[in-house]
Amino acid sequence: MDKNEQINFWYVMVALLSILVVQSLYNEYTKIEPISYSHFQTLLEKGQVSEIEITDQYIYGKLKVPHGTGLQDFITTRVEPEFAEDLDKYGVSYSGVVSSTWLSDLLSWLLPVAVFVGVWLYFIRRISRNMMGGGMMSVGKSHAKVFVEQETKVTFDDVAGVDEAKEELVEIINFLKNPAEYGRLGGRAPKGILLVGPPGTGKTLLARAVAGEARVPFFSISGSEFVEMFVGVGAARVRDLFEQARKLAPAIIFIDELDALGRARGAFGSGGGGHDEKEQTLNQLLAELDGFDPSSGIVLLAATNRPEILDPALLRAGRFDRQVLVDRPDKLGREQILAVHVKKVKLHTDVLIKQIAALTPGFTGADLANLINEATLLATRRNAAAVTMNDFNNAIERIVAGLEKRNRLLNPNERRVVAYHELGHAMVALALPGTDEVHKVSIIPRGIGALGYTIQRPTEDRYLMTRSELQNKMAVLLGGRAAEQMIFEEISTGASDDLGRATDIARAMVLRYGMSEVLGNVAYERENSAFLQPNVPILQTREYSEDTAQKVDGAVRVLIDQALERALSILQTNRALLDQTAEELLETETLNQPEIEKIKQDIAHKAL
Repeated sequence: MDKNEQINFWYVMVALLSILVVQSLYNEYTKIEPISYSHFQTLLEKGQVSEIEITDQYIYGKLKVPHGTGLQDFITTRVEPEFAEDLDKYGVSYSGVVSSTWLSDLLSWLLPVAVFVGVWLYFIRRISRNMMGGGMMSVGKSHAKVFVEQETKVTFDDVAGVDEAKEELVEIINFLKNPAEYGRLGGRAPKGILLVGPPGTGKTLLARAVAGEARVPFFSISGSEFVEMFVGVGAARVRDLFEQARKLAPAIIFIDELDALGRARGAFGSGGGGHDEKEQTLNQLLAELDGFDPSSGIVLLAATNRPEILDPALLRAGRFDRQVLVDRPDKLGREQILAVHVKKVKLHTDVLIKQIAALTPGFTGADLANLINEATLLATRRNAAAVTMNDFNNAIERIVAGLEKRNRLLNPNERRVVAYHELGHAMVALALPGTDEVHKVSIIPRGIGALGYTIQRPTEDRYLMTRSELQNKMAVLLGGRAAEQMIFEEISTGASDDLGRATDIARAMVLRYGMSEVLGNVAYERENSAFLQPNVPILQTREYSEDTAQKVDGAVRVLIDQALERALSILQTNRALLDQTAEELLETETLNQPEIEKIKQDIAHKAL
């Protein structure tokens, strides 16, 4: 409570006390003397009562002349006449008890007033904080949290798997430590650095590590915190944020989720720009980036996973001078990240960090941290002394395929269809070269709709894929449909996801990679941003004719049919092995690495 609020509080208290004092004096001045009912009857018989007022319980009256000690007004408690006659008959003295009601009467009107005044003062104080006392600048105060070096407790030793990004930021740290020495040849540090990458790759952690290494104040705020209901509040917060940073320079300003603030003007709205709150806030940020001197020791870091929607004026040289890619880690990077996260975990001797890293391609730093936590929880549930490699394998399956649902009972026919379906995937994958390694086959339902699953994990990170490898991948996806068609001479709805993924690959081959013999080496679609969800298509305008669209549909169907025929051919060649393995799978419900390796050897022997 500030000084002004304390003064207002004491004003109210003094007013209430004054009301109580005045009420007490008034009651004393207008005092009404209570008398017994028998005394009232005596006065009534003597004719000394001038007037009375009768209520349910009391009788109020006035005397014709002052009586005794100057009594003028009186009050007595009513007594039933029959009862009074009985008491007079037996000579019993009686009187009514008059209770004082001034306090209850006072509270009956004072308490509602006090509640009303309290509520009124509360809302007046809130409004004065936001709109009055400090003006709109009080609303426009920045919500940025200031972290000094001893509070971040994060250095580059805590950040793993992003060595290239750390190298890009080393010179920023040197500049913050010694700005004068850094600019001795006339150079200047970048005003702004944009950290770009998928969610969970450690962009925020990397920014905090820069502040920890440089030992400077760290201002952290989300882009969405600049946007408010009141017009001009966001711009005021931007000004306030940079003003705070100038007072503590050298310092780092970090804006997370920059796309919430820096979205391209007019590109996602009505089309004509405008003067809404977001655009004013962005304009103020652009002005601040142009206005501050890099030699003052302020560095602006920002992070986003959607760089393609940022305003071009924000990304030009002189504002965000540099973009640093913080991508998903490779195998070596995953090993380093796992080594950081397992420091506080008690591991069994059979746990191999390299093997876990090989089983988790595409995992980000956040995914790996979640994986370790899931494995630790699984070990804790079974009261183990340490986390084993089996716990990590189960945690990977849970993350990739979902939670096991052993209580979901399938009828015998459905179990048989699922067994052949999953073995169709596995056997086609084991027969074709260059496909991802099969680790496990199971008919235990998992996740939301998976009645069974075949887990394939690549043995190494891949960045390029050939046409034949994509065709093999489509054949593996259609292996389940091929097995159903061959064994049951019927198809089910279980291949819906497989068909969708195979179709996506075929369309990408035709439209994006120029791998169609009919359409040639022409790209009809652009690649999706690597930082968006790769499986979610972007709404695009078709840039080819209707005739070309028909050819695209035909080429896609040809690729799908070829992949299905390859899968059918492999399964027909290994029909006996498929039937034998299906019976084993129906009995055991799961095939692990040793059983899968034996199937692979049998297929290779059959091919010879």
